[in-house]
This record gives sequence, structure tokens and C-alpha cells, in this order.
Amino acid sequence: MSRIIFSSPSTLPQLYSTSRRIVKMSVAQTINPGVSFRSMVVKPPSHPTYDIKGVIKLALAEDAGDRGDVTCLATIPFEMEVEAHFLAKEDGIVAGISLAEMIFHEVDPSLKVEWSQKDGDYVQKGLQFGKVSGQAHNIVVAERVVLNFMQRMSGIATLTKTMADAACPACILETRKTAPGLRLVDKWAVLIGGGRNHRMGLFDMVMIKDNHISIAGGIINAIKSVDQYLEQQNLQMEVEVETRTLEEVDEVLRYTSQTKSSLTRIMLDNMVIPLPNGDVDVSMLKDAVEMINGRFETEASGNVTLETVHKIGQTGVTYISSGALTHSVKALDISLKIDTELALQVGRRTKRA
Repeated sequence: MSRIIFSSPSTLPQLYSTSRRIVKMSVAQTINPGVSFRSMVVKPPSHPTYDIKGVIKLALAEDAGDRGDVTCLATIPFEMEVEAHFLAKEDGIVAGISLAEMIFHEVDPSLKVEWSQKDGDYVQKGLQFGKVSGQAHNIVVAERVVLNFMQRMSGIATLTKTMADAACPACILETRKTAPGLRLVDKWAVLIGGGRNHRMGLFDMVMIKDNHISIAGGIINAIKSVDQYLEQQNLQMEVEVETRTLEEVDEVLRYTSQTKSSLTRIMLDNMVIPLPNGDVDVSMLKDAVEMINGRFETEASGNVTLETVHKIGQTGVTYISSGALTHSVKALDISLKIDTELALQVGRRTKRA
């Protein structure tokens, strides 16, 4: 069986070069994040322990392995300088520009990065929207890691923009169904696309779901336990409870009308009913929203697609949550090319530019 070995900083390989020094890197090493990037028009969401610099280091380290880029070492002189251009190969919302700058800065702070677009802008197929210049070796080393992040984030942002526009006046949310280790990056892309963030993790919001309700012995027991816990811990945070039937909605409303509670939002789960003709019946969801009548925020969940989200948004719900924004993302095709004329010729031949 193969093993993954995390080396100490002193035994890590030489991963990439600058003009006068070799940079050694450890996934555990911490970088001072006090670098200002002009392109950061949408700030990443906050997280008490997430280390985005560490994620960048890990992505670079898994690519370089224990030898570094052997192809670059064999073919590209360290002193050679080039200019490479970002090329959109399909239409969409670009995202990850600020993160790309962080990656280039981590590989080689002397690389010069310029953009004609910013995070959240619409790009058309064939558009050159940015360039990086400097040492060829370091640009090529950073290339795939930069593109992996940008393509994924742009795919999330593109889908989010489409869903958010269709959901209006409701707000579109993602869920915790993100790629492991990329929680903050995925949720950042949702913000860039015009969506809103649901809870970041298990720590920043109480969310009483079906399994909690079953273990607690009922929906009211679960809410009571949360109220007691928050009071004992002297904590104030948002509290959401999942309901699956109109009877559960009524039960929650009756309890909270008689007892002071910390509840702030009611999830209306799977109250959008698929029909044989491909349409959906939202009458149950609409009834639930009318029952709640603005006393709490409401969130529709389940059977949310590009085809159904507009109809769901017209029911009066506050939020619509969709796991598909991050768990089923289609990456936006973006490339980084030094010979852009040849890249465009090939792109036109393959209908990708």
C-alpha cells in the first residue's frame, strides 16, 4: 500500500526558482498574508482557522512532488523571460483572479500580473483578459495550479450568476457540499457570482436537521435543547430548523408563539414537488411561506435546478439553497498561452475560441 509522507521543511525539494534564490516550501509553513492585491473586488468569506496561503502551498507542493517540474528544468533556462496571456475558451463569469495573483506571488513575487477584467466580470469566448510576465520557468510552474483554481471558481460563479438572476427576489445560497479543503474557495466563488453564503461550517450557525430531530425525540425537543445550550454558553448566533411537512411548520410556529426562542430561520425541505411533465408544484412551499408570514426567514431546499429556481423564487421564500452550485460544478474553460496566435488557431479549429 502506498503512503503519503509529509516531509519536514528541511527535507522538501526545490520546487521553483527566482532569479537569485531557490524557494523551499512546506505545506505547514505559514506566509504573512499582508499582501494587497488591487484585483480583490470581492473579499473572501471569513473563517477562524482556514489558511488560504496553506491551501496554495499544498496545491503547489502536490504538483511539484519531490523533484519539482522536471520538464521545465530540462527545457527552460532559468534566466528566460516571457509573457503569457489568459484566454477565455467559453462564455462565463470569471472568478479567481485575486487568488491567481496570490499563487503567482507565492511562486515568484517578481512576476508581473495585469488584468483587463476583474472577478465577477463576464468574459466571451476568445477574449484575452489578462497577462503575466517574468521568468518563464516560474510562470509555467504556476500555470496549472492557477488554472485549476480559476476554472473551478469561474464555473461556480457562472452557474451562481445564472441561478441568482433567476431566483430573484429570493437570494441564492450554496451549502456545505464543497470540495474537501476548498470550502472557503468555493464559497468565495459563489460571492463573486452574486450569490450569498450559507453557514461556513458547523461552528457559525445552529442548523437543526432531520437527524438531530430524530435523535432529540422531535422537532420541539431539538429547538428547546438548542435554546438551553445557547443560553448556558452565553452564545448568540443564527438558528435554523429543517421542516419537511406543513404539520412540522405549524408545530414550530405554535411553540415559538408561546415561548421565547433563538430560532431565526425555517428551512422548507423538499416542498417543491416534481411533476411527470418536468414542471414542479410549489403550492406546498407557498402555503408554508404564507403560514410563516414573515415571522422568520425562510429557506427552500430540494429539487432546485436552473429550470425550477425561478418558480421557487416567486413563492416568497427569503432564500433558496442549492448544493449543485459547488458539488456539481462544470469548470469554465480558460487557458494560459505564451504563443497566443497559435493557441487561437487551434481554438478556432476545435471550436473552443
